[in-house]
Amino acid sequence: MRMCLGRLVLAAIVSMVAGNLAAGEDAPPWAYVANPPGLTPPADDGIPRRVPGSTHAFTLTQIRDLYSPPDWRPTEHPPMPRVVGQGRNPGVYACGYCHLPNGLGRPENASVAGLPTAYIVQQMVDFKSGARKSSAPHLLPQALMMGVAAAASDEEVRTAAAYFSNLKLKPWIKVIETDVVAKTQVMGWMLVETGAGTEPIGQRIIEMPQNLERTELRDDTSGFIAYVPTGSIRQGEVLVTTGADGKTVPCTICHGLDLRGIGPIPPLAGRSPSYIVRQLYDIQHGTRNGAWVELMKPAVAQLTLEDMIAISAYTASRAP
Repeated sequence: MRMCLGRLVLAAIVSMVAGNLAAGEDAPPWAYVANPPGLTPPADDGIPRRVPGSTHAFTLTQIRDLYSPPDWRPTEHPPMPRVVGQGRNPGVYACGYCHLPNGLGRPENASVAGLPTAYIVQQMVDFKSGARKSSAPHLLPQALMMGVAAAASDEEVRTAAAYFSNLKLKPWIKVIETDVVAKTQVMGWMLVETGAGTEPIGQRIIEMPQNLERTELRDDTSGFIAYVPTGSIRQGEVLVTTGADGKTVPCTICHGLDLRGIGPIPPLAGRSPSYIVRQLYDIQHGTRNGAWVELMKPAVAQLTLEDMIAISAYTASRAP
């Protein structure tokens, strides 16, 4: 019954998403990665899967259960509260499914480990009120987040926020400057290599799994590589630390000299550059609003997409 209800809720969200495929087409597609229509995961063959360093085994059906995500290493994090590890029907999917039990997340959502409790709670309030939306409303991960925020109780939100806030953000993303990257395609809301050669990176960030198989199994010790344009880290450092002669406000004023946050202001160091680009873009284009966002609007008003790429490359390259 739980799985049936979950599928009904998910089907309704997918239907809503499919009706908005034309929306948000101007948002950079490499940051707002969307599955092509008709893409479906392979059927479950019933064979238990394993990952290195874990004694557990899960079938594909278990791995894809939004209400009970695979916990490959339960002794390496505090016990997950019910809302993180199991969720609740209808529509309150387990937080640990998308954000992983250790909070490190994936490019299509967010690393929430170590974020201030007050910040996480406020984001859920903003998702629920509609203040925080996406510039690409066709994306399923963002639609799921808005749905969970609408269905979760205040207590569930506070419990999940406290759990993730107490986790430590570990090195998770390796940032590499380059002029050329492998050609990519979309699989599971992520960019993955096609095996069909290379192409210029241009003004993009190409963030992909270090090990696709382990990432698809939701192994929370298998991280990501972010390829960024040559010179973007240094360019981002200038923008982040000096404001580039008034083009923006130095990020370090609010987010700390080490970019590890101050009070309720979130840390930026070591987090997904694709995610950071989306937030800068959403704030600039007015789709992300809510508490504290007004302070960000002057900082992003004059930024070009190239600037956003540079800022995100630099922040992701810093030690969390």
